[in-house]
Amino acid sequence: MAKQESDKPEVKPFKGPAGGWGSVRSLAEILPREHVKATALKELGRQNKPEGFTCVSCAWPKPADHHPFEFCEEGAKATAWELTTLRTTPEFFEQHALAELREWKDYDLEQHGRLTHPLRYDAATDKYQACSWAEAFDAIGAAVTPLAPKSVVFYSSGRTSLEASYMYSLMARMFGNQNLPDSSNMCHESTSVGLKAAIGVPVGPTQLEDFKHCDAILFFGQNVGSNAPRMLHDLRDCRKRGVEIITFNPLKERGLERFTNPQSPVEMATLSETQISTQYHQVKAGGDIAAIVGIAKFLVEWDDAAQAAGEPRILDADFIRQHTTGFPEFVDSVRAAEWSDIEREAGLTKAAIEEAARVYAKAKAVMAIYGMGITQHVKGVESVRMICNLLMMRGNIGKPGAGPTPVRGHSNVQGQRTVGITEKTELVPVEKIEAQYGFKAPREKGLDTVETCRGVIDGSVKAVIALGGNFLRAVPETGPMEEAWPRLDVSVQIATKLNRNHLFPGRVTYLLPCLGRIEEDVQATGPQAVSTEDSTSCIHGSRGKAKPASPHLLSEPAIVAELAKRILPPNPKVDWDAWVADYSRIRDAIEETYPAVFKDYNKRLFTPGGFWKGNKAAERIWLTPSKKAEFLRPTGLSSTGFEDAEGRFRLVTLRSNDQFNTTIYGYHDRFRGVKGTRDVLFMNREDIAEARLSDGQIVALESDAGDGKARRREGFIVTPYDIPRGCLGAYYPEANVLIPVEHHAEQSHVPAAKSVPVRIVA
Repeated sequence: MAKQESDKPEVKPFKGPAGGWGSVRSLAEILPREHVKATALKELGRQNKPEGFTCVSCAWPKPADHHPFEFCEEGAKATAWELTTLRTTPEFFEQHALAELREWKDYDLEQHGRLTHPLRYDAATDKYQACSWAEAFDAIGAAVTPLAPKSVVFYSSGRTSLEASYMYSLMARMFGNQNLPDSSNMCHESTSVGLKAAIGVPVGPTQLEDFKHCDAILFFGQNVGSNAPRMLHDLRDCRKRGVEIITFNPLKERGLERFTNPQSPVEMATLSETQISTQYHQVKAGGDIAAIVGIAKFLVEWDDAAQAAGEPRILDADFIRQHTTGFPEFVDSVRAAEWSDIEREAGLTKAAIEEAARVYAKAKAVMAIYGMGITQHVKGVESVRMICNLLMMRGNIGKPGAGPTPVRGHSNVQGQRTVGITEKTELVPVEKIEAQYGFKAPREKGLDTVETCRGVIDGSVKAVIALGGNFLRAVPETGPMEEAWPRLDVSVQIATKLNRNHLFPGRVTYLLPCLGRIEEDVQATGPQAVSTEDSTSCIHGSRGKAKPASPHLLSEPAIVAELAKRILPPNPKVDWDAWVADYSRIRDAIEETYPAVFKDYNKRLFTPGGFWKGNKAAERIWLTPSKKAEFLRPTGLSSTGFEDAEGRFRLVTLRSNDQFNTTIYGYHDRFRGVKGTRDVLFMNREDIAEARLSDGQIVALESDAGDGKARRREGFIVTPYDIPRGCLGAYYPEANVLIPVEHHAEQSHVPAAKSVPVRIVA
């Protein structure tokens, strides 16, 4: 096993651009480390292409006019990670008890390779032992069936296909609950709640085509270089035609500064770069609402002056009058905001905010791109709505080149919601499902991620079935969650590799290995295809062709079907076996449930660039109670949900460019200059001096949530970095231990991981 962690970690400033030779070297390094075969290069050539497979990492759109290589550095790592020839066999578990494996790092667990056999946990030896699929399914059925339906949770990862997600959500509802937490609960549920309240749809109305029509882009809280690098091609094209890109982000991220296209021989040979951001404003963590209020305040003042002078207005009065409600109340709050408060909360000067406002005031079509730096705050929903407020002021929704553009993380996290993975009854055509399958569906709201954590800790959740993911590592309140998990009656984990969640068994525990999306999935009628939905609501077919990692693997639909047959009574209207034999039948069922979205599903499956499911807000049809887009009056200028105090910092949890979500590919965060460790604590130099700390000093962080509960993590390396004063940066998921389960976004319950109250203990 390759060991990348270093006894002498290095932190040096990285001077290169995003992309470029750094991306090439990263790819050249990971392929041999994963011991992939030469055929992996062929698979990379199929990635995100028509008749190929959709990337298993991010959800950025797959263009119809694709590049020669339609994968990024992160996508290539994800593909190599899945196609590795390393294996975690039953013999491995004969040698290692779970107590020992809990001392391993996340990287070492997954780096050991693909799981090859179904496994059951044996408490007497504290080890996993190989078992047959029939034994596993029968035992799971016997353990789950007697449990009260409300006590069982069905979690799913954002990688899961539309076909498996539909089956999974149907199984849960037929079992009697809507306990369907998923990755969206941890990241963009604030988008789903905020956009739906503001413009009537839970997803962004923009498409890839809009990048060709915008003349300015506002960028909030999204690290494109690490989290969606293929977007850099679209941003680069925008900059080449003169589009202004104004970024608001606490840390300087290289992908938002400079980019060298690794697919351009000229740029690679000449080391030329494209400047991405034309303005870069390092807003304080949680300061985006204040920054937006500041821009809005300038727009209102300039509009007042224009009207007084008889000049063309700054605001789009026709759009506001015809399409919106709540504008007067919003404007009143903007006028009342004091500049001293705005500057303090945003961490920006009035002059800097004016600079951004002047570009926005002149632009005719503006996209607002944002990520979890907006959604993962206590006021995350309000932050999303403030972005909508700003766009609506100048009519920047429902026209080419304009609109809110949330960047989803996992490859199908948005699509899962489309086909029923949700705890909310109002998002599912319940009556349609009941008529289609002849059962009484639950109406009571199910458990989301935060509520599941509460239930695991207090014992009301008795069983968790996880379709992918690393739930226990991804959620907040890590210590109490790990302590409580073994009290579960049942823990079922469907996975491709070993992760930390698997090391905390319940009383009955099974680890079920599945095929990866890149691998050939052969069923009774032959090779099968699946589908996913990207961030712009386009549906794509995906066909794996790589040889499976083991002959003992089952597909996700096959596993779901077998579980359903064990925990549900027979239903003549659901032929699980027929669905597994031919996935086109699952798509026919999805089309019957959601005819408006999935018309001619199978015929359109491999449409180049995907087929768009539509978005009413893009047509300026507002599915809100008022039938108009709704302005929100902000409740305050900070989205953190807590007050600043002496010695209290705002901790921002971060991903490195050597990881995807909880999957750690290595210990090198190239863009931030970190090598050999993940235990860094990024700090402003003035804060280091004021706290009487030193570069390289080892410190601990303690939660400062004020709830009387102790949360602490040792071993952080103080690292000077260009980050606003009063803010800290540390890597996710290692810092999750510091996040209280109740520190979450209002309304959406997304863990507020981008502004966590902490103190430094030297």
